[in-house]
Amino acid sequence: MKNRSFQASLAAALLAAVWLASPVSAQQAQPAASTQPPVSAPAVAPQQAAAPAAPATTAQGASSADAAPSASTAPASDAAQADAGGRNLKSAVAPAMKELSPWVMFMSADIIVKAVMIGLAFASLVTWTVFIAKSIELSVASAKLRSALKKVAEARSLAEAQMALGAKEGILPSFLIAALREARMSAGISSDTGIKERAASSFAEIVRAEQRRIRIGMGFLATIGSTSPFVGLFGTVWGIMNSFIGISKSQTTNLAVVAPGIAEALLATAIGLVAAIPAVIIYNHFARVTKGYLELVSRASGAAARLLSRDLDRSHGSVHSRAAE
Repeated sequence: MKNRSFQASLAAALLAAVWLASPVSAQQAQPAASTQPPVSAPAVAPQQAAAPAAPATTAQGASSADAAPSASTAPASDAAQADAGGRNLKSAVAPAMKELSPWVMFMSADIIVKAVMIGLAFASLVTWTVFIAKSIELSVASAKLRSALKKVAEARSLAEAQMALGAKEGILPSFLIAALREARMSAGISSDTGIKERAASSFAEIVRAEQRRIRIGMGFLATIGSTSPFVGLFGTVWGIMNSFIGISKSQTTNLAVVAPGIAEALLATAIGLVAAIPAVIIYNHFARVTKGYLELVSRASGAAARLLSRDLDRSHGSVHSRAAE
């Protein structure tokens, strides 16, 4: 009995030990199984596994294909946005550059700058009007005087010279009329020197009057040529002052904001130079032409004085011959 009870207790102790040791052995067996190389499956298993693998690869390919367009569309969208921004910037800058024309700058300028530009444009118009008018006047007067001098070149007396010229008006007929009037008013005076001096005084008055007449309009040219640059500079200074005020208000030094105001201001200087430079050139041209015409007037005065002197000598000669008879 004791042996059986001892065997039964021993068996129970062994069973308890096995039961307690079984989890530890299982835990140790699992790492050992993981370290062992996988047992090759039967040949049928790869074929069965390959069949579902294809959809997986296709799914992966589809997902990668879907991901590729999305990845490629992202830079494309960024590039499109950049291009659109560039186009918008160009479209914003291009009209501003196209609008910087003289007329647009004039219309957007300040009232003072507009007044300066209008005044300078009017001065330029006056300059070219004087140029055309004086050119016609001087050419016609010079041609008439040369023709009259040719006609009286062979005349022997004041009466013959008047007959050669006819009833035409001009500077030379005025000299002849003054000489005849002085000779008529000095009739009975034996002193020829006094008659010639009085006639020369009349001739000088006629020459001065012709000088004043022929120089009409040249004062405008001198004034325009000397003052137009300063008037344009005044408009430029005023426009730049307004530009700086606009810069201070907008608190930006961007060229797109600063350039229009400065361009409007500089336009006033440009118009001033356009008005001044031709005025100075035309004035110098007319100074030379007028000098040549006044030389012709002096020749006409000398021709009339010579004819008067001949008439006086003839009258005294006839008197002496009558006295001798």
